[in-house]
Amino acid sequence: MRWSDLDAFGHVNNARFLTLYEEARVALMFDAAREAGVTSLEQGVVIYRHEVDYLRPVGYGRPVRIDMWLEEIRPSRFVVAYELFDGEVVASRARSVCVPFDLAAGRPRRLSDAEREFLKPWLGPA
Repeated sequence: MRWSDLDAFGHVNNARFLTLYEEARVALMFDAAREAGVTSLEQGVVIYRHEVDYLRPVGYGRPVRIDMWLEEIRPSRFVVAYELFDGEVVASRARSVCVPFDLAAGRPRRLSDAEREFLKPWLGPA
């Protein structure tokens, strides 16, 4: 956690949780996908929806960990689920609906077969 992540009450600001979830999601779609030979996710994925439950405040200086998995893969979207841990306690749960997007055409697109195959091992419990 960075000092600038804190709110007036000395807790991590609620908007920063989304930044932490974004960093985990980007590591999957850019780093892990690239290592698997899939680079098309880097070319465009947009967020259709975020849902965040804030279960407890997180203070400065404490280590956090994010567990992440996919709840669902559909032809033109996938749902990423997360849990943010403050030490060993779940401090937040979230979901992001991600839509593959053709930036040049300015419209959503379907997942490719290669993208679906890459994402399948990340499917977790319903």
